[in-house]
Amino acid sequence: MTHFQNTLQNPVWHSLNETHQKFAVSYDEVVFYAPEICPFGAFTDATKTAEALTAYSKLTDSFFLVSEKDVPSYDETFVVLNQKMEGCQMVLKDLIEVEMTEAIVPLTEAHMQAIYDLIWLVMPGYYQRRTFDMGEYYGIFKDGKLVATSGQRMQTDGFIEVSGVVTHPEYTRRGFAKQLTVHATKEILKTGKHPILHTTKGNPAIGLYERLGFELTREMNWWYFNRK
Repeated sequence: MTHFQNTLQNPVWHSLNETHQKFAVSYDEVVFYAPEICPFGAFTDATKTAEALTAYSKLTDSFFLVSEKDVPSYDETFVVLNQKMEGCQMVLKDLIEVEMTEAIVPLTEAHMQAIYDLIWLVMPGYYQRRTFDMGEYYGIFKDGKLVATSGQRMQTDGFIEVSGVVTHPEYTRRGFAKQLTVHATKEILKTGKHPILHTTKGNPAIGLYERLGFELTREMNWWYFNRK
């Protein structure tokens, strides 16, 4: 197994031990992003997660552990398992070209609140204002406002994750998500790294990503906890 293939099995862990190490909050064999950056953590030893979850819960009231197969342990005295969310991982095989009809704008810190508001409108729970610091973000503007985005989230030496692909409900069915996904993917390819993405199982967007050249590679579970 190559190092790249190994990173795909535990993407949050490898992100926080490689490119995003500066954002890491570590507890033995468990590591989290700083809560103002991203509410994600990962582990290599499930027997160590209970103590780590209790400690991290003092920093934020809700968060996720991400794993392919392993089941985290937790102390019900301090944290509650809100939900196990079944997701999947997709990896680019061959990017399919699409017609680009929209002006796609690189987003800056001046757009941070607009990105946050849009993503929380469409897909609440995953994005913090400073998630912006994890990578590059791109947008489409209509009627003077940001109506669609794509960006970069987890990163290692070998991959960058496409994320934050959302469109305002009033502006769907115009091909914005398709064009923004392709744009974000091309920008990752320029770095020499491999584009990947994650989504929930059964998400209708999976069909779009497959048409753009991404392949399903594995299941990836998101264990959603709350501080008690």
